[in-house]
Order: sequence, then structure tokens, then C-alpha cells
Amino acid sequence: MSTEGSAQLAWFKSSYSGNEGGACLEVAATPDTVHVRDSKAPAKAQLAFPQKSWAEFLGFAAGR
Repeated sequence: MSTEGSAQLAWFKSSYSGNEGGACLEVAATPDTVHVRDSKAPAKAQLAFPQKSWAEFLGFAAGR
């Protein structure tokens, strides 16, 4: 998906991110894909992962 098409996605930032202007990611989920972008540069490049791969990554990151 291009950054132009990403405007229609519902982007969310972690509640742990705070407002200090640090390095934050935003995610937007569709039925098949999880999109990830830099909250400080939303118009720049984005990553997209299949839902299954994103779930596996979160499990790994949580140490499960």
C-alpha cells in the first residue's frame, strides 16, 4: 500500500509512547495486513506484514 492509500487506515500509537517526542511507531490493521510507520514521519516509508507474521513477532517480543 502506498503512503497515499494509508490515509484511510486507522492508525494507533501505543499508550506507553507518551508525548515527549521520542521514537514511536504507529500501527494500522486490516483483515490481512498490519501496517507500521514512524509517528514522526507518517508520510515516509511504511512496512506491511501479514497478520500471522505480526502475531508471531509480538509473541517473540513478549518472550513467549
